[in-house]
Amino acid sequence: MSKLALRVMRSCGLFSLARASSAHLARILMYHNFSAPGTAEPGSLNGQGIRAQFEYLRQHYKVVPLLQIAERLASGRPLDAKMVALTIDDGRRDCYEFFFPLMKEYNLPATFFVVSSFVGSQGWIWTDKVLWLAEQTNPPKELPEGKLNDVFRMLNKQRPSDRDAYIEAMATNAGISIPSAAPPKYAACSWDELREMADSGLMEIGSHTATHIILSSVTDEESWQEFTRSRSDIEKRIGRPVKSFCYPNGMPGDFRPAQIRQVQEAGYACAVVAQQGMVSVRSDRYQLPRIGMTRKTSPLEIGKYLDGVAYYRQKFAGRDS
Repeated sequence: MSKLALRVMRSCGLFSLARASSAHLARILMYHNFSAPGTAEPGSLNGQGIRAQFEYLRQHYKVVPLLQIAERLASGRPLDAKMVALTIDDGRRDCYEFFFPLMKEYNLPATFFVVSSFVGSQGWIWTDKVLWLAEQTNPPKELPEGKLNDVFRMLNKQRPSDRDAYIEAMATNAGISIPSAAPPKYAACSWDELREMADSGLMEIGSHTATHIILSSVTDEESWQEFTRSRSDIEKRIGRPVKSFCYPNGMPGDFRPAQIRQVQEAGYACAVVAQQGMVSVRSDRYQLPRIGMTRKTSPLEIGKYLDGVAYYRQKFAGRDS
């Protein structure tokens, strides 16, 4: 959808109409990476972008903790108008550096889904290793520009040991040595930083598994260990209960119905996926849809997704916007 079309729609009042029509659908926003103001890092939301989104949220919506939405769904009570929850995946330190300070400035709550072994300095996330390899001057031939999604789809289906061996082989064949610790761009928060954020009362810490495995690639016994081990490790480190969960990658085929039941049995109150959508009173609180907000920095793009223009277009046209 062109910027001109969006401007026309906004001037005709369609943004306001979509916002009013979807007022009792909750939005759960999804973030991954952040960068400093003035930067243009691919796949990251910089400081100006964060501030622009927070200003839009403050003007039009009510930002609440994710668990507040989950509690409403569990009780059967209606959702309040214009509820929005903020969620961040993985556990990278750029959340602490760039997102958390603005959360405090705007007094907005959020949920940070962390990979417990990553925060515990037991290696870095495998998806980031692939991204890092693709950024090198002479990347592996298996990572041609524009084909990363195809590579990830292939790797998502592999057992973790086979996947890791494939990544190492790509690097070796290209003459590249993968660092044992994540480079600064992909570095994890420390447990002290997570505790500081949790102690602020604004940041809930949730689980994103222990090792960021794609759940459909492992057995139910292995996924149970991922759910329970990550929850236990995080709770011990931050001294607070862990009630929210995020499925790695989080798209259809990345987890099984049995694993959805395991999330509930492991003691989580809700779980989020990566599929785009809004939350209604009929939504399954263990498969809550989200709205990706990484590259939305202008009021037009922010409004397109937050106000429901993209949601209704997808719903009525039967395709993504």
